[in-house]
Amino acid sequence: MQYHSLSLVKNNYNVDLIGYGGSQLIQNLRESKRLNFLALPATPEMLRFLPSLLRYAVKVLFQIFVLFWTLFVRTKKPAYMLVQTPPAIPTLFVVVVASWMRGSKLIVDYHNYAHSILALSVGSKHPLVIFSQWYERILSQFSYANLCVSEAMKKDLKKTFDVNAIILYDRPPGMFKPTPINTRHELFCKLAAVNKLFRVHPDTTDSKCTLFTQMLDDESVQLQDNRPFLIISSTSWTEDEDFSILLAALEKYDAKACKGDDLPSIMCIITGKGPLRSYYESIIAKKEMKKVAICTLWLSAEDYPTLLGCADLGVCLHKSSSGLDLPMKVVDMFGSGLPVCAVHFGCLHELLRHDHNGYVFHNDMELADQIEQLVGGFPVSNQQLTKFRDNLSSFQSLRWDHYWKLHVMPLLYGQ
Repeated sequence: MQYHSLSLVKNNYNVDLIGYGGSQLIQNLRESKRLNFLALPATPEMLRFLPSLLRYAVKVLFQIFVLFWTLFVRTKKPAYMLVQTPPAIPTLFVVVVASWMRGSKLIVDYHNYAHSILALSVGSKHPLVIFSQWYERILSQFSYANLCVSEAMKKDLKKTFDVNAIILYDRPPGMFKPTPINTRHELFCKLAAVNKLFRVHPDTTDSKCTLFTQMLDDESVQLQDNRPFLIISSTSWTEDEDFSILLAALEKYDAKACKGDDLPSIMCIITGKGPLRSYYESIIAKKEMKKVAICTLWLSAEDYPTLLGCADLGVCLHKSSSGLDLPMKVVDMFGSGLPVCAVHFGCLHELLRHDHNGYVFHNDMELADQIEQLVGGFPVSNQQLTKFRDNLSSFQSLRWDHYWKLHVMPLLYGQ
């Protein structure tokens, strides 16, 4: 929703952005006088002592109250309400009622189905999943306009909900781009100050030298010749991403690299936060690899695109619960000129074309083989990696603002 908000304020709309805190807004939004961020209170901790079904019911009632209070008391009457789903319960119900009572036009931006995500944890036949699907189908009929993120989702919305949607492909804003060498050095120095994996000598920090960059006597910066190959994967640490695939692939790579096959060292950075982070961190801590280092980070809204622009390869483990949404993390990586290896699912071909701008894999063995192919000759970029980067140039030329003005602005002018 931040990208929608940014486009709106750029086009002189006043925006009330409603959401949970915990993450910093992108800089342009923080500095905008046209944006008012309204943070929702977190669910009270005392609810965790309740039985699961009762806890869920009380949580939903609490969220309904908070959302209604925010939409009716903390905000002025809006011309439009724009909501991204999922989540859907109780958000869709509240915004349908609020938009009707306040005379606002409701635009729903479908990024997935809430019932398909719920099915990951309780099974597709669970009564809550059946209710959620019915709930989404009924409430889908009350919107003024609908957006979705893929051609596959557009077709499914029409077939399943009889909803007509406009495809608004996710595209990266201008902040996602290859990172200049001096900015790389600044970021790696910042990371080295708090994490020894980024230092040449683990026990000492040096403002002129990191594992990846070094500043020369004339204050110019160059990349280290013996730097590791940098892989980045971003995640929300949820059930629809199986990081055991990446860990197994890196172990296979490490075993082969340790046999003396002239393969470079790898640093794999995994960014993000979420419910399964501590679970996977405990697994990572037990790994004993000599040619592979794994680091988990949480980065600011400014540092994340900078890091993407420093990397050599992206890995995406997002496996859509519905098979209909496209991973935003791949969009950001492509915007940074970063080729990607991504796990296969139904409509991925709408974004990533195998052997054109990256690779598609089905298991850890395929991923390990793909990594081995792409690190060949490092630090000199090999022919395949160069081809992928060159093929991303057309994707990088079409940014979020272009698609937003093309597909969303006409909805607003139609008031």
